[in-house]
Amino acid sequence: WDETHFGKMGSYYINRTFFFDVHPPLGKMLIGLAGYLSGYDGTFPFQKPGDRYEQHNYVGMRGVRLCRLVSSWLAFLCLSIQMLELSKSLPAALLTAFILIFDTGCITLSQYILLDPILMFFLMGAVLSMVKCNSCADRPFSASWWFWLSLTGVSLAGAMGVKFVGLFVVLLVGLNTIYDLWDLLGNLSLSLVVFGKHLLARVLCLIVLPLALYTAMFAVHFAVLNRSGPGDGFFSSAFQSQLIGNNLHNVSVPE
Repeated sequence: WDETHFGKMGSYYINRTFFFDVHPPLGKMLIGLAGYLSGYDGTFPFQKPGDRYEQHNYVGMRGVRLCRLVSSWLAFLCLSIQMLELSKSLPAALLTAFILIFDTGCITLSQYILLDPILMFFLMGAVLSMVKCNSCADRPFSASWWFWLSLTGVSLAGAMGVKFVGLFVVLLVGLNTIYDLWDLLGNLSLSLVVFGKHLLARVLCLIVLPLALYTAMFAVHFAVLNRSGPGDGFFSSAFQSQLIGNNLHNVSVPE
């Protein structure tokens, strides 16, 4: 059923038809983009689970271009987190990656048009970036330190932009940041000016940057979906007047 739902959302983006859904737009926009780049024209109805795609080019959305592509990176991210930063053990990292590669759930999820592989990619990307940034603690404000801190913020925006359960990784990174700042505050060799720079850097990269990217996702969402569709009724008459094909299109609506 979920593939039917998210496949239809991808078709809406290709047809630029406005809709309403409970999830943030990033994952569905990526599904629509993968379908568009692979030649899918957005005409499959996605009416009920199990319908045959027949001549419709669904491969881009379902596997090769997106879901399977990001799923293939999960084992690499897991290997990097375990081996490079946490356990420092190659056998432990290989075992973890092996378990993930042959996990029935991950294999199944990667075969369909779903948001979960995309979500897991951003979740693991945020964790990897966080632990890599922690490993640069002895050289703060270096290029690598800024890179991993910024990439953490980008991954947080990506996780939140796919599903709201991305809040859990935001909580994880937030707790790690609080612990890190508390440790810096207790370091008497650091001046308050230096501590203020650390605080400002984390505010910019872990709060301002993710919020800006998250807002930009919705800006793209509303810019692309400019035609009347099944989601019109959830919004105001003033908003509906901006949608091409709506009965209120270009009609002057009193405040």
